[in-house]
Amino acid sequence: MELSNEIAEEIANPTGWITASSGQGGDCLEAKHLSDGRVALRDTEQPDTDPWVLRRVVWDKFVTGAKTGIFDF
Repeated sequence: MELSNEIAEEIANPTGWITASSGQGGDCLEAKHLSDGRVALRDTEQPDTDPWVLRRVVWDKFVTGAKTGIFDF
């Protein structure tokens, strides 16, 4: 899926990224809510790598799964 210039600019802007961290430094995930309703995800250790851009429904299902422990092992 190609990104519009506006969305690409949003992703490149360093403001608005939310860092999910365990508080132990490094190896964190960052998310950014985009104006078109999607969510961009990236690794804090590789901020210059193209992020994954997810539809909001996919993001919501992932968050629900994380909250209910589906990824715990």
